[in-house]
Amino acid sequence: MLTISTATLIAGCCMTCSELIDPMSTAITSVLHSAAVNGRIADPEPVGMTGSSVDRATRDGNPVLPGWYADPEVAFFPEGVTTKEPGATFDPFWIFPTYSAPYDEQLFFDAFSSPDLVHWTKHPRVLTKESVSWARRAMWAPSVVRNVHDGRYYFFFGANDIQSNEELGGIGVAVADHPAGPYRDHLGEPLIDRFHNGAQPIDQFVFLDPADGQYYLIYGGWRHCNIARLADDFTGFEPFEKPMRTDVDPRDADMKTDSVEDAPVIFREITPEGYVEGPFMFVRNGKYYFMWSEGGWTGPNYSVAYAIADSPLGPFERIGKILQQDPEVATGAGHHSVLHIPDTDDYYIVYHRRPLGETNGNHRVVCIDRMTFDENGKINPVKITFEGVDAVQWPPAPADQNSPPKP
Repeated sequence: MLTISTATLIAGCCMTCSELIDPMSTAITSVLHSAAVNGRIADPEPVGMTGSSVDRATRDGNPVLPGWYADPEVAFFPEGVTTKEPGATFDPFWIFPTYSAPYDEQLFFDAFSSPDLVHWTKHPRVLTKESVSWARRAMWAPSVVRNVHDGRYYFFFGANDIQSNEELGGIGVAVADHPAGPYRDHLGEPLIDRFHNGAQPIDQFVFLDPADGQYYLIYGGWRHCNIARLADDFTGFEPFEKPMRTDVDPRDADMKTDSVEDAPVIFREITPEGYVEGPFMFVRNGKYYFMWSEGGWTGPNYSVAYAIADSPLGPFERIGKILQQDPEVATGAGHHSVLHIPDTDDYYIVYHRRPLGETNGNHRVVCIDRMTFDENGKINPVKITFEGVDAVQWPPAPADQNSPPKP
């Protein structure tokens, strides 16, 4: 493992690019590994970026990870801090990104963990192509959850960038006993291997509905988004309505079932206006916030928009953008995830963006900034920064008994 106390360097999504990764990134990675001393390296100067000076003891700077990465999913695993098992502790905050490179080189996933959102430890190759017999390229957009039914960690991913139902690939799931893996294929085949409602099977996000404990898979590229009810063991799906017929292949069932009478409704389309890819969902004050990316991932106008509904099934009406480029900071800000600190109203948005002056589509970096709300529950536009965020303590420090109560 490589521990990084960082704000530096540089940092893939989903679609097409054949450009070779910049040799500068490879050189930087080699320097980082060779400079490691006792697993920790000093903070090098940012490469190809400028920004405010940052006190890295208490505040991280953007980008937070070294190297080219994108599509970051942030995860909160507090059980690693609270476990009583000797030697079983691990950091509570995790980022699982896509390795940003030409498609044929996207054959593995790295993970990063942190005790405080400021100091990050790299866990290399937590899932690789060798552990997934059907994956051959374009391994994208992790979504990692701890299944409350068995306590194991499940790693959902896309692979092969299929363009039709005749190709092998789609959305897979792997499993491990630790957030850092090693993960192994859970099914031996894709969980979703074809298009439903026009949605390319990529950009998967697993959502646990706090209202009833139901896990949902929300996914989709090509400007279509589906939602499906996951079975408790993550081996398949449960229908939304209508009885399951034994003579109908569930993979052929979707919302448009005119040709198959009484077919189960497995995949429901919830596509809002402007949707392109990268769905994410969370609940705040009983409302369901659905977020997604808009625009082309290689361009400067890649961005994040959102909607609010009373149910994970919508309907979702677009409210507006909350994350986009800042010509003074970076371009192409998108494909994000959100972290909420329990028992607070503190929210963080973790996303990728492209450093100023970069034109290579694969040159994206992972960043963290604060996300806030107005008095009506609408998300305020996010200010993307070089400074990043303050350190977060977890578990929180005990309240000082001698301190006066907060107003």
